[in-house]
Amino acid sequence: MAFLQCDFFSETLQISCSLNVIIPQRMACENESVSEIPRETFPSLYLLHGLSDDHTAWMRRTSIERYAANAGLAVIMPAVNRSFYANMYRGANYWDFISEEVPAFAERLFPLSSDPNNRFVAGLSMGGYGAFKLALNYPNRFAAAASLSGALDLAGSENLSEERLPDAGNIFKDAESVIGSNNDLIHLLTKAALERTSLPKLYQCCGTEDFLYDANQNFLTHAKANAIPLTYEEGPGEHEWGYWDTHIQKVIDWLPLEIDEEVSYK
Repeated sequence: MAFLQCDFFSETLQISCSLNVIIPQRMACENESVSEIPRETFPSLYLLHGLSDDHTAWMRRTSIERYAANAGLAVIMPAVNRSFYANMYRGANYWDFISEEVPAFAERLFPLSSDPNNRFVAGLSMGGYGAFKLALNYPNRFAAAASLSGALDLAGSENLSEERLPDAGNIFKDAESVIGSNNDLIHLLTKAALERTSLPKLYQCCGTEDFLYDANQNFLTHAKANAIPLTYEEGPGEHEWGYWDTHIQKVIDWLPLEIDEEVSYK
């Protein structure tokens, strides 16, 4: 795999930003020289960080590079600070940044497939929320989305409390402004069901000792009530990297990837 640390100027945010990218390197086959390896584009996973992390967290805390190599999968890891992947009430338009600018920039600069069938999104905690927010707001752009211990029920839980999220007022103004908006995942589930929207494949997991377990249960209940297909997994686990390192492997195995068994990557 090639590991790239990319710093660029964001037109949306009007600041310099960073993202990390890992790109598969196809190995030469028997009787094939390096110069004869054909150019190709790769399926991509936009992998989102949590509230206290940045674009380096997944590389530092997991073996995501090794897992992605086995799947021939490119991984794009952007930084969004503590924005909750939202156009902030007092702050920058991080929703426009993550939903529009980042994928356009990445697919222009790196050898990524532009086919929605080869584009996936996943994340942990705040990033799990961001992954499902992207999938539910723009279902035609992704083939699959995964939430690991996601903050999936903002309006109906204590996630926006002063104790849990002191800067919530700068992000969303208040809980009332979240309800019924594109920031409200429960609302988006109901809307998708009413409009019979075809959604990407959805995967959700959460540890039973995680402080976000109840929020995940509420999201799961609403998904079932609206007959939204969802792969759900739970088991012992807290809000920590050992759990996420294990489950990102399951996510990659679950993704609808077409892997050529005769081609090897490193």
